Amino acid sequence: MSSPAASASWLEDLSLDKCLQLLRQCEVGRIATVVEGAPVIVPVSYRLAEPPGRTWIAIRTRAGSVVDQADSKVAFEVDVIDTVQHEGWSVLVRGTLHHVDATAADFRERFDPQPWILAERDVWLVIEPFAITGRRLRAGEREWAFQLRAYL
Repeated sequence: MSSPAASASWLEDLSLDKCLQLLRQCEVGRIATVVEGAPVIVPVSYRLAEPPGRTWIAIRTRAGSVVDQADSKVAFEVDVIDTVQHEGWSVLVRGTLHHVDATAADFRERFDPQPWILAERDVWLVIEPFAITGRRLRAGEREWAFQLRAYL
């Protein structure tokens, strides 16, 4: 038996402005890279950094971590899922990972992603996007889960 919302649900593409708005609202996402020929995805805290004319995802990690040693081409994703309403959204950022000097141009003060674990998070990186896309799953109207005639 399928869910009442499954047949009436639909996906909508999100505009770049909406994707950026959603990226600003979140603190944790997932970065994907390839390690030894296989994909690896790890959660990271981040901040959307928007200096004039640029958009970056700023990340801090520890030296030698998977993220520190990642290839330059990465994917980054944030999402919110409502399992009760069968709705949600996802934003995907594909870009180039760069190491940065946190002391240059007040980078540390302006774009600190404030990782949940501060110890040893001395490596600063940014993802410079070449594509930002997003989708929202909308649930259709749900039927009443209980049939009235079952109680009569």
